[in-house]
Amino acid sequence: MAAGKVEYDHVSKPPVKKHDIKSLDLAFVMDATGSMGSYIESAKNNICKIVEEIVASEKSDVRLALVNYRDHPPQESSFVTEVHDFTTSPGTMKSWLRNTSATGGGDTPEAVADALHDSLKLSWREEATKICVCISDAPPHGLGCSNDGFPEGCPAGIDPIEAVHQMAGKGITLYVVGCEPSITPYKNFFMAIAFTTGGQYVPLIKAQVLCQVIVGGAREEMSLERLMEEVNEEVQADLAAGLAIDEDDMTKRVHAKMAFKGIRSTQLQRNKAELSSAHDNEAASKLSKLTNLKDVRKEFKPNHTAGLTPRSAPRGMGYRMRSARMPTGSCTMDEYEDTVEGVAIEDTYEAAEMPITVAQASRMVRKCVARCVPK
Repeated sequence: MAAGKVEYDHVSKPPVKKHDIKSLDLAFVMDATGSMGSYIESAKNNICKIVEEIVASEKSDVRLALVNYRDHPPQESSFVTEVHDFTTSPGTMKSWLRNTSATGGGDTPEAVADALHDSLKLSWREEATKICVCISDAPPHGLGCSNDGFPEGCPAGIDPIEAVHQMAGKGITLYVVGCEPSITPYKNFFMAIAFTTGGQYVPLIKAQVLCQVIVGGAREEMSLERLMEEVNEEVQADLAAGLAIDEDDMTKRVHAKMAFKGIRSTQLQRNKAELSSAHDNEAASKLSKLTNLKDVRKEFKPNHTAGLTPRSAPRGMGYRMRSARMPTGSCTMDEYEDTVEGVAIEDTYEAAEMPITVAQASRMVRKCVARCVPK
């Protein structure tokens, strides 16, 4: 299923400014509630390695930022968000993570909207590759899930859908690392908001492989950013000719052109396979075109189906249980998986050099349209 036809009328705008392929601004937006301890610990233990691997592979100038979030009172009394602006020091980032504890949370949803909104205020460099990695196991308020203390949405009036559209306009690519199984019912929502910015949803069972996900995702995005000028030329040519931009048609043209040239890029893979994409997910694709949470709430249906789903590893051995979010104080997600299967889930993530895929072309087109074409 293609991403669907989206057209934009001709509006003149200056071309995208030249990109600095050696600069990377990498912001972490992290749920700091009770169930997230293993992910915070993994980020803390691997942050230096993450930077070293990105610098070694991409020869990059890397800056790091952190936005922790919990929830609004009375659900949570400690803080809603905690913002640390960009630093060039991995040691400083590690100290921020060291001082981050996983506690509290209250109801099921958390202050996702506030965190995404605050990430927009960070001192992003205009010319850099800009990646925001949201590590979450719970939905935002107002999505229609049960046990929501603020069913109409963020009590501060922040709309997470509007926030991600603003991110897209600023050239910030959102990666959502979905901590499964807790986030599974809301997967299509998170896949949609990532795709809105040209980013991806990455499912994660084990916190120990978080480093692989972040490094691989950063390498893929830096690889795709180097190709954005070709996409921009196609989009600008149509605009100059007074044509509307049809994302589906543009994706086909961009992919065909790059495939003909034999262009390759870095691709983050899960178990040596391409990640699932909103380009091939009708529900997520439809949600990605909506511009506010009210409309999303009308269309979105959480998938609470119980039972067993096949594990994703190519070996195909065994099944894992899907469940609702585990309460604070219960076993960790890692322990939960081991309890269900008696063995560790061995998902692996890596960055591989591959021919450009249709899904990557669709993400680049989505980025270019968001940056070049005012709505």
